[in-house]
Amino acid sequence: MPSPRPEPGAGTAAAPPPGCPAHAAGAGPGGGADGLRRLFGPEADTDPMRLYEKLRSEHGPVAPVLLPGDVRVWLVLGHRENLEVARTPSLFSRDSRHWHAMREGRIPPDHPLAPLTTWQPLCVFADGMEHQRLRQALTDSLSRFESRGIRRYVIRFTHQLIDGFENAGQADLVEQFADQLPLRVITQLFGMEEEYGPQLVKAAKDMIQGTETAVESNDFITDTLQRLVERKRVEPAHDVASKLIEHPAGLSDDEVREHLRVTLVSANEPTVNLIANTLRMLLTDRRFRATLAGGHMTLPDALEQVLWDEPPMTTNIGRWATGDTQLAGRQIKAGDMLVLGLAAGNVDPAVRPDLSVPLHGNRSHLAFSAGPHECPGRDLGRAIADTGLDTLLSRLPDLRLAVPQEELRWDSALMSRRLVALPTSFTSPRRTGRPRPGETSASARQPLPPPEPPAGAAVGTQVRPSPPPGAPAAAGAVPSSEPERGTGWAAVRRRLRGRGR
Repeated sequence: MPSPRPEPGAGTAAAPPPGCPAHAAGAGPGGGADGLRRLFGPEADTDPMRLYEKLRSEHGPVAPVLLPGDVRVWLVLGHRENLEVARTPSLFSRDSRHWHAMREGRIPPDHPLAPLTTWQPLCVFADGMEHQRLRQALTDSLSRFESRGIRRYVIRFTHQLIDGFENAGQADLVEQFADQLPLRVITQLFGMEEEYGPQLVKAAKDMIQGTETAVESNDFITDTLQRLVERKRVEPAHDVASKLIEHPAGLSDDEVREHLRVTLVSANEPTVNLIANTLRMLLTDRRFRATLAGGHMTLPDALEQVLWDEPPMTTNIGRWATGDTQLAGRQIKAGDMLVLGLAAGNVDPAVRPDLSVPLHGNRSHLAFSAGPHECPGRDLGRAIADTGLDTLLSRLPDLRLAVPQEELRWDSALMSRRLVALPTSFTSPRRTGRPRPGETSASARQPLPPPEPPAGAAVGTQVRPSPPPGAPAAAGAVPSSEPERGTGWAAVRRRLRGRGR
């Protein structure tokens, strides 16, 4: 469950008095040339949530900060202010050509921010009617793949991944599971060969972290998808790439390629983090696990709670002011860049004064942003995480953390906080030879035929209602105290499958 809200000044020297040139973080490892805190470097990497609380204490819901290259931007920390920016594209546009730093040539092609901010002919950089045209093509193409068809891919690849480490009795569920599953599913939906998956995993991770090689990684993704588009123009099939090409919106090859790229990035990295964060919560937080096992929370509820407490993306870059305006009393100038603080907004004291209170069924978090540019891969990500976790826990019923919780480590980047590793152990079962539902052990490694096109079915998971307060716990479920290791997972799995009532 959520940890207590950190004290903004904990572990730091006393803040300088107002009016001091060092006020607002001029000194210290996080201080930049303008006396502002950096969203990169030691302070941000060590504990980004503590940094957000310091900024909230010093500046309120909107804070001036520095991005790589000491580029000055505004970080939006308040929940209400994040929604205001995300839902008002007329004032805060997604078109990066408004950005004065871009217009003035301060963001060259080799800048770490270039892959994330250079204007491209796709929906995430468009507003108004053009955004509607491009976004509709993307959502229509994704919706051609019904949830059941996507789940078949997820189940197949989850079994294949578990087959690779099951006999060892131990696994790093970040590297060997969470890192691998989403892109294996996505590349299949795109109509790509499976061998592209590992390379794209590495490139997408590097690009989203804004490293020195982010540009090269972006080029690799772009070149790979360009070849896919050229092939699908000649050999269309039932896949997302072909549906985008065939869509009545008449997308160009560049537009098709770039929308595949944005879907790949927006559906992969957040889903990897969502799976890893949920597994960590299940393995380390006894109250979270007991609530799920005891029937007071379904798996969709659990995912939404994780999206509140540990959103897969901590920030979202960016929005650009179309004119001079005000936000939470701050003077925003035309061409200024704003960064949505998704993680900071989710713990805004104005909406969550007590972080220990659960938020089952509440989807008003900022994990997928909001407004017309809400993440297009959110439902796909939910479907992959939901089904993948269900299948994993069914195969490994006594899964447990293999190291002390205090040894877990994270990598922080501009837009995400990623769990480095999740070492686990479990009893290594010998294969019984009994086939899984709908397949044989031999068929587990055969290519999965594409799902039949549905009639307008939407991608996503269905949220099952939780039992009413006071309802009796599920039969066989553990009580609301620490569940016994191993036996508690049986009740968890019944809840995952919706059979625990």
